[in-house]
Amino acid sequence: MIKHHPTQDLLVNHANGNLPLSMAMAVSAHCSLCDTCKEQLAQLTAQAADLVLAQPKTQNVISGEDTNSNQYEHEGTKTFATQNATLDIEAMMERIMAQPVATNIPNNAPLAVQIKQQHYTVPSAFRQHLTRPWQILGKVSRMRFDVDEMGTRASLLHIDAQGEIPQHTHKGYELTLLLAGEFSDLNGNYVPGDFIMLDGQHQHSPKTVNGCLCYTVLDAPLHFTKGISKLLNPIGELIY
Repeated sequence: MIKHHPTQDLLVNHANGNLPLSMAMAVSAHCSLCDTCKEQLAQLTAQAADLVLAQPKTQNVISGEDTNSNQYEHEGTKTFATQNATLDIEAMMERIMAQPVATNIPNNAPLAVQIKQQHYTVPSAFRQHLTRPWQILGKVSRMRFDVDEMGTRASLLHIDAQGEIPQHTHKGYELTLLLAGEFSDLNGNYVPGDFIMLDGQHQHSPKTVNGCLCYTVLDAPLHFTKGISKLLNPIGELIY
């Protein structure tokens, strides 16, 4: 059972369209795996829509310089503009109805991903990013997404069976959304759908028995804290 979820603040900001792409994909993907958060997000999105619709409409105010003598001119202009707007809308609707029926219907079905003879399905939130190449280093493989966010790295991360990420802490935040398989660290065991946010207060060494696929977001390099992996810290900017 999923034990780790996005905070309420993240769900609210996602419903209002305020999250950067990397985090929006994470929340959307989690909600496709978690019915509880999916229901909460639907309610928050409906509330956000209601607030927008409840906003007062801007009205044109006639300046005090207008007199009764030109009131009919304003009313006539308004009527003419309204008639033109109606005609424009009707013409637009005719053009829309004349278009051929769309054949590419949006598809929210899970997507197939293959790495090292392993086949997985991932949420449709990643649809636009799965053409990127895999970078393979031993038991760890990464497909980095192009999210165009200064300093932020978003990736699919695959760890082979019996694989492990060396012990590290974080210079910024690290989000891990487990998509398939399992892994564990000092803080516990994780299942698909778990949404794990860590920062500089946390130190861990994720390891997996049977292999796993994750979506990760980092806004700063990892800082390795044990063994020979500490030699990677000077080039952390290049490899995170």
